[in-house]
Amino acid sequence: MRSLKAIFVMMMLMTSGPALAENFTVKGDMASTIHYELQHQITAGDSMRKLSLSFVAPESFDSPTYKQQITNFKVKFSPEAQETTEATDARGNRIIQASWTHVPGVVDAVISFDAQTSTGLKAIDSEALFPLVSVPDQMKVYLQASEQVQTNDPAIRELSLQLTKDVKTQFDAVQRVVSWVVDHVRYVNPPVQYDALYSLQSGKGNCQNFSHLTAALLRNVGVPVRIVNGVTMNQPFNVAWEKGTLTFKMGQGRHSWVEVWFPDLGWIPYDPQNMQFFISNRFVRIEVGVDNNETKNDGLVRWAQSAGARTKPKLQENIGGTFLSDSTKVSATRQNYGPKNLLLGPNVRAQFKKIEMPPPPPPPIVISADKKKALRYNVPFVYGNTEFPENIDFAFPRVTKDKGKGAFEMSRNFLVETAEYVTTNATQYAQVVELAKPVTLHKVGLALHKFGGEGWLWVDVFKDEGGKPGDPLFTTQMINLDDISGKPGYRWVDFIFADKEKPVLMPGAYWIALGFSGTPVMNWFYTYGKPVGPVYGTRYKGVFAEDWSGALNYEFNYKVVGMTVK
Repeated sequence: MRSLKAIFVMMMLMTSGPALAENFTVKGDMASTIHYELQHQITAGDSMRKLSLSFVAPESFDSPTYKQQITNFKVKFSPEAQETTEATDARGNRIIQASWTHVPGVVDAVISFDAQTSTGLKAIDSEALFPLVSVPDQMKVYLQASEQVQTNDPAIRELSLQLTKDVKTQFDAVQRVVSWVVDHVRYVNPPVQYDALYSLQSGKGNCQNFSHLTAALLRNVGVPVRIVNGVTMNQPFNVAWEKGTLTFKMGQGRHSWVEVWFPDLGWIPYDPQNMQFFISNRFVRIEVGVDNNETKNDGLVRWAQSAGARTKPKLQENIGGTFLSDSTKVSATRQNYGPKNLLLGPNVRAQFKKIEMPPPPPPPIVISADKKKALRYNVPFVYGNTEFPENIDFAFPRVTKDKGKGAFEMSRNFLVETAEYVTTNATQYAQVVELAKPVTLHKVGLALHKFGGEGWLWVDVFKDEGGKPGDPLFTTQMINLDDISGKPGYRWVDFIFADKEKPVLMPGAYWIALGFSGTPVMNWFYTYGKPVGPVYGTRYKGVFAEDWSGALNYEFNYKVVGMTVK
């Protein structure tokens, strides 16, 4: 059956959300040269009999949309390892392991290389049919179930079959699954578990959960998927569209995504959080495997210690990336179909089956003046994006696993510091708050970290004008920077409204923004995607600009606290 030539279509199934499709077809080119450097420092515990460190040497990679070329790979240990080995595992990862049997007090490891990364977003043809006619033997391992990818679970099987019912092409099957994951998994970090079934049942997870659930659903219907571990750089990039600019930014650190095998195209990268059929040139690919239990060798620390040892080793890790060159030019066209959460993809010409979108939600309730006077605010109210890792020192984020008989390990994790410097004099940031009920507002909490400086902070509340901040409405009391802790990690900083000036807000949208005077250096923690608010609910503009034309692909962590009605 020959493919029809048609524009790339993404559709959403099984959702009760509004008919506001956020599928963007993107085109353009991105190219960078990144100097990557990972610094590892191990402070040994007592009574250690052996210490081993392993790292994966990244390989060059070529796909129709993303390419990377690795040069100048170097690894240095200080003091030098007493034994160093190199081996290639069953998935093709080149693993370097260094060991010490006379364990020094401190071990430093530095891994560095240059990565030329490029992303080309041109129109692509795919004629791969669904179900797949045949899968080569070497790909069949990526159809199997694993501890974190429970492909054979009945709930996963039922959903995967429902999503791909009557589908004729592989591209259509994959985009249906990815669209569903984008709309039904809310980003949290760290989650309770990292496996596919947990994210299906809870609707929560981090990048590992997005990857494992996508892999489980696709493997169940015969599509090979492998898990990729790598790193992302925190250099933002802009996507131009008809209403302004979409700015995309990742935290600088470890990240997990997937590659899907197409018989006519090979391995194609997908980031199931918001990118389909490509990843940006801010990604560097390092290790692949069936799941994240297997792809754990990059940055793995193992040791053995005598019984009765009082202390375990401590690890400090720093992932750095310097852009030696960078060029991005990407534009997007918003489609009238697809998921309700943001998903970007190039124009892929393949057969598809369009699904009708549900009707839009009703407008907010309008309360008359007489009813406003009769309202009684006697129900506690808390609303916002309230989940984030509090008081975490991101320089020491790992957890030790006891392997038994005096053996232990610390593997890499994906807890990344995602935060924006929001007290710059050049840019202003605002976060939308959508209220379904009347509220008398007592305070606004922001997830902040103080790096230094001096001055005062406050929160302004703006009315909404066409999906952007409008005229100012209310202002909290001011906080002196000296009264905010500077210890490691992010925590709630509460901004209080004066007793006689507590705002009363009717149902609708409002905007909050951090105001400041002096020279404070404050970061505001954010979460990937839009766990609570709408796609364009995080805005920015230049300090002298009038239009809040910039939109961010993440959501700041905030909470509004007050009283509401029954």
